[in-house]
Amino acid sequence: MDNQDLRKAGLKVTLPRVKILQQLEKSAERHLSAEDIYKSLMDSGEDVGLATVYRVLTQFEQAGMVLRHNFEGGSAVFELADEEHHDHMVCMETGAVVEFMDDVIESRQHAIAEEYGYEIVDHSLVLYVKPKK
Repeated sequence: MDNQDLRKAGLKVTLPRVKILQQLEKSAERHLSAEDIYKSLMDSGEDVGLATVYRVLTQFEQAGMVLRHNFEGGSAVFELADEEHHDHMVCMETGAVVEFMDDVIESRQHAIAEEYGYEIVDHSLVLYVKPKK
């Protein structure tokens, strides 16, 4: 994503928006909280307040540029919306988030919806897991 994507989303290109978008793009971790982004900006010497980070992430979400996930047991995390559909597993012990895609699960969900006379327009599947002992 770049400045053109901000304009297409109806957002003015501002330094905080550009910096936050860059943090989302360059992070090795795909699921970041507002606090993660704020801390990363502070560590790199950027002067962007936490309230601004929250406000910009909400604007990005409303523009369809990021997805917000509210996984149980943790704060909201954000990921860029430019990826293909995927589901998530969240470790209840470490908070680690694993993305996965399974064609059988996807197919079965559509079949179940159809059985009940519905068509899936969107869905979110989150598996809460713990390490095997």
